[in-house]
Amino acid sequence: MTRTSEALVVGVDFGTLSGRAVVVRVRDGAELGTGVHPYRHGVLDEALPSAAGGERLPPDWALQVPDDYREVLRHAVPAALADAGADPADVVGLGTAFTACTMVPTTASGTPLCELPGLAERPHAYAKLWKHHAAQGQADRINALARERAEPWLARYGGLISSEWEFAKALQILEEDPEVYAATECWVEAADWIVWELTGTHVRNACSAGYKGILQDGAYPDPAFLGALHPGFASFVPDKLEQPTGRLGDRAGGLDARAAGWTGLPEGIAVCVGNVDAHVTAPAAGAVEPGQMVAIMGTSTCHVMSAEHLAEVPGMCGVVDGGIVPGLWGYEAGQSGVGDIFAWYVENQVPPVYHDRARDAGLTVHELLSELAAQQGVGEHGLLALDWHNGNRSVLVDHELSGLVLGQTLATRAEDVYRALLEATAFGTRVIVETFAAAGVPVTELVVAGGLVRNPLLMRIYADVLGMPLSVIRSAQGPALGAALHAAVAAGAHADIRTAAEAMGAVDWAVHRPDPAATALYDQLFAEYRALHDTFGRGANDVMHTLRALRRSAVEARETS
Repeated sequence: MTRTSEALVVGVDFGTLSGRAVVVRVRDGAELGTGVHPYRHGVLDEALPSAAGGERLPPDWALQVPDDYREVLRHAVPAALADAGADPADVVGLGTAFTACTMVPTTASGTPLCELPGLAERPHAYAKLWKHHAAQGQADRINALARERAEPWLARYGGLISSEWEFAKALQILEEDPEVYAATECWVEAADWIVWELTGTHVRNACSAGYKGILQDGAYPDPAFLGALHPGFASFVPDKLEQPTGRLGDRAGGLDARAAGWTGLPEGIAVCVGNVDAHVTAPAAGAVEPGQMVAIMGTSTCHVMSAEHLAEVPGMCGVVDGGIVPGLWGYEAGQSGVGDIFAWYVENQVPPVYHDRARDAGLTVHELLSELAAQQGVGEHGLLALDWHNGNRSVLVDHELSGLVLGQTLATRAEDVYRALLEATAFGTRVIVETFAAAGVPVTELVVAGGLVRNPLLMRIYADVLGMPLSVIRSAQGPALGAALHAAVAAGAHADIRTAAEAMGAVDWAVHRPDPAATALYDQLFAEYRALHDTFGRGANDVMHTLRALRRSAVEARETS
C-alpha cells in the first residue's frame, strides 16, 4: 500500500508542573498525538533539591530546574510522535510556548548558572518561575521611581510593573546575591532559552520582551532610570538582557543536531520564535479579531485580547503592538491564582470525610465538591471570598494581598467554601472585563481555554457572573496547539497566523449561556465583592500587608534562631 504523507508540525507547551507536546496536521489542525512529561523537580518553593544541599527557601519564592525543560523534549515529543503513529520525516516545524515571566540566568553560551560548579547551592542561580513573588520590594521601588520620573512606558502596564517580571527579578538578584548577578551573562526568558537550546540561536520573542521586559516603541528603560534604582543596575539592558527581537511566527532557526537527537525530529526543520503560553493560545481558539478575549484557565488565569487602538487600562499586565496578532494591539491581564486556589483548598482545608466519600464514589474530591455545590442556589451558602491567595495580578497588581472568606458560621460546609472560591475567581475576571470596558476596550466575546473548562459548574458560574456566553476551545492542549500554529507559519506552510488560525484553530461558540435570574443575583453579590476588593485592595484597610510583613519577620526570626 502506498503511504500518502501530509505535513505535520509539533507544538510543545511548558507549563508550571509539566510539559505537553502535540502533533498537529497542518492542513486542518487535527491533533494526532500527544505526550506529557512532568517536571522531575516540580516547583521549588520550600527548598533547593537535596542533591544541591536542600537549602530552605524564604516565603514567596518559586524556582525551577532548567534541565527539567530539556527532559520534556527528550520524553514528551517522542511520546507524542509515537502516539500519533507519525513519521518524523513529515514534521516541517516545531513551536514552543512557555509560562511567563519565567527567567533563567545563564552564561554567554546559554548554560544555566545552577549547572555550574559551586553555584548549585545558590538559590538565585536557578530559574525563577512566573509565580516567584519575592521581588515585590524591588517592583515597588521600580513603580515609585517610574511615577516620580513620569516614565512614559508605565502607562502601557496599567501603571504598575509586576514583581513577576524581568526587571524586578533581576534587581532582586543584584541586591541579594551580587556574585550570582555578576556571573549572569544573559538574563533569559525561559521561552527564549528553550528555543536557544533547540537551535543554538538566542533571539528575544516580541511577546515576552513587550509584556514582561518593558520593551516599548523599540526602547527599554534608560540607564539613568536603572542606575537610580541601583548603581550596578545601570548597564543591565546591554550587559545581560538585550538581544535581537523576533516577531511571533518568525523562524528563529533550524533544529540543531543535539535537539534533533533529543526529540527524534529531523535536523534543520523550522523552529519558530518563542511565545508565551497564554498569548499563543488566542489563535488556537480562533480569537484573532478585536474584542475577542481569551481566558486561559489553569493554575492561574491569563486574559488576552486584541484591539485596533491603544488605550491605557488600569492594572493591565501590558499592551504591545503586535503582541498577539500582527497589526493589532495585544492586551494582557490576569489572575495569579485560580486552579491553585482550588487545589490548595482541597489539599489543605477539606476534611478527610470528603476524601473518603469521593474515593467511595469513584470521584476526585474536586468532582465531589462540585456536585454538592451545584445543588445550591446563588447565595445559598452565605459566603463571599476574595481570590487573592496568590496575590492580585490585575487590576491591583499587588502580590502582597491575600485570600479572604467572609460569612463563615458553624454551619458552613466544605462545599460552601469551595463554591465561594469558584465564584470569587469569576468575580475577579468580571473586574478585569469591566475595567477594560471602562477604558474603551470592550470585550465582545469570551473564549475559555485550559484545564478548568472541564468543570461544568465553574463554567456555569462564570457565564452567570459575567452575564455573557462562554465559547470553549476544543483542544485540551491550547498552548501546544497555538505553538504548532506558529510553527506552521515559521515553516511557510501557512502565510500568516490569521490564515493558520482559520485552517487549524478549534473553538465551539457560545457553549455556556448565562441564566438571567442567576446573573441578577450575582450582580448583588458582585457589588459586595467590589466593596471588599476596594477596601482591602486599595488601601482603606492595610491588614493584609501587615500580616504578610509579620509572617516574613516570624519566619526569618525562626530560621536565624
